[in-house]
Amino acid sequence: MKIKLLLSGIFFLLISTNIFSQTSLNNYKYVIVPDKFDFLNEKNQYRINELAEFLFNKYGFTALTEGEDYPEDLTNNRCLGLKSDLLKESKMFKTRLKIELKDCNDRLVYVSNYGESREKEYETAYVEAVRATFKHLEALNYAYEPNTQITSISTSTTTNQNSNNTKFVQEIKDLKEEIENLKKEKTEVIKAQEVIVPEIKEKEETKVVASNVLYAQETSNGFQLVDSSPKVVYKIKNTGLNDVFLVENKSAIIYKKEDKWIIEFYSGDSLKSEVLNIKF
Repeated sequence: MKIKLLLSGIFFLLISTNIFSQTSLNNYKYVIVPDKFDFLNEKNQYRINELAEFLFNKYGFTALTEGEDYPEDLTNNRCLGLKSDLLKESKMFKTRLKIELKDCNDRLVYVSNYGESREKEYETAYVEAVRATFKHLEALNYAYEPNTQITSISTSTTTNQNSNNTKFVQEIKDLKEEIENLKKEKTEVIKAQEVIVPEIKEKEETKVVASNVLYAQETSNGFQLVDSSPKVVYKIKNTGLNDVFLVENKSAIIYKKEDKWIIEFYSGDSLKSEVLNIKF
């Protein structure tokens, strides 16, 4: 089994090598120029990237800036284009640059000879070295010649990529629907857990408060009632009566009626009542 796999791998490698050995610069329709080369500190510094794009076009290529809107055939088939780069070699008293072109699989297709400049000023030196190295590219007399082998390989790759993209989009859509369903379920659970407290008629109409639970924590002379924050909402003191408490700093009492806790207090001249959800 291992021998078969090894032979299959060697066979595929030989086919791939044969295909790409038959390709040349003429088989690639576009050249993609980055908006910044690594040896520069800023995008298009000294207008070097702009100059490189201009020179590619001058010598017959169709050059495009990386990230711009690509032609439809390149969008559908990235292997029609080559990725370009300028590489700098550090030399004392010299500025040396060369061109590298790689295909869609990051394989090196072309490397130029170095272009040199002895100028001391960076801008002048870079411009001169770029023009010098492009002279080597000019000598190739590039002219686009479509290659069906490249097209068929890249079309298959593009089809797989589109298939993967479609699958990814569907997964995102399914995930969003699942999140929305979980939100709905959570809302329904919260509604089901709400405590519905009946209204009580006593003296004045009793107001029904929300189902927020107050937790009773024992103190030296009674309890403090805290919410889930936890924040102290009321401090209540014991009285001589069972299940009757005075509310500290408020003209109010809290007492138990049947299985509900009621707080009564005056608002102006009106006596008000509210139902509290207290857990002792």
